[in-house]
Amino acid sequence: MKNVLVAASALALLGACSKQVEKTEDIRPVRAIQLAASDVDVNAEFSGDVRARVESQLGFRVGGKIVSRKVDVGTLVKKGQLLMQLDPQDLQLSQAQALASLRAAETNRDLAKAELQRYQELRRQSFVSQAVLDAKESTYKSAQAQVDASQAAYRGQSNQAAYAALLSDVDGVVTAVNAEIGQVVAAGTPVVKVAKSGEKEIVIGIPEDKVDTLRRVADVQVRLWADPKHSVPGKIREMSPVADPSTRTYTAKVSIPDSLSEAKLGMTAVVQFASKRPTPQIKVPLTALFYEKKASSVWIVEQGAVKLVPVTIGGVDGNDIVLAAGVKPGQTVVTAGVNLLKPGQKVTILGNDLPQTAGVAK
Repeated sequence: MKNVLVAASALALLGACSKQVEKTEDIRPVRAIQLAASDVDVNAEFSGDVRARVESQLGFRVGGKIVSRKVDVGTLVKKGQLLMQLDPQDLQLSQAQALASLRAAETNRDLAKAELQRYQELRRQSFVSQAVLDAKESTYKSAQAQVDASQAAYRGQSNQAAYAALLSDVDGVVTAVNAEIGQVVAAGTPVVKVAKSGEKEIVIGIPEDKVDTLRRVADVQVRLWADPKHSVPGKIREMSPVADPSTRTYTAKVSIPDSLSEAKLGMTAVVQFASKRPTPQIKVPLTALFYEKKASSVWIVEQGAVKLVPVTIGGVDGNDIVLAAGVKPGQTVVTAGVNLLKPGQKVTILGNDLPQTAGVAK
């Protein structure tokens, strides 16, 4: 009896082991986008700051010691207003020396002129020869030339003395002061920066891969960070031909109209470039393409499964591929994991919301 029970138990165990295990369906997670056609060619934004159209670095035209500073950063100045003053003592002494040389030259000339007149009278009476008269005329001309040279030297020294006062050459605002009282500066050293009142512009940095594209864009809009809802048209005034060595971007200056009166120097602003193409295009990321037998295809998701659809490539736009044929707006295309799929593969899309690709060049 015991043997019968053991045999029955063994048969039950064998039956359990031989039972087939249910197979689970392989569902692979992927990332995908929903296709959309767009006529937007360029839509890029760059932030920058508001600057004056003309900003001058002012310095003394002569060297010396600063004895007076009349302005601070933010001071509104008028044309001809005194900004800084050098010690004028040495310059005034040089001016006085030049004046004394001029007076001496004038005295010598007057003496030579009077003597020439006497010898002209003696020559009319034939008391002296023509050669003596010619010598006196030469002496007078030399004295007159010395007077002219002394006058030029005196005017130059007078100008040098006047250069001890640094005057503003425009109406504007002081944006920087680079020297203080007591400092000795050389001629031409920038000591004050003045931004001219009037036209303003926004300075931005453009990546090297966007320079040629944005240079051709005519629709440029500008808005201030302080008032993002108000935008005005701008115009590219200057595009640097050389990249900045620090940021490796190309500096662009965008002129803004006077109507943007609330734009103050140093404010943050945003410059938007926009352009459209004649016909809409469909773009997908480069990672969405699947290459097989020298043909390009994409995986289309339909009812939870994928199928391979051949496509025609119409061009490249940055990291995106323009699809000329093979797909249509509204279809869902896999963008990540394309090399791990097979026709009919069940997939689940990561994320609940599908992002749409509108063919925008950021």
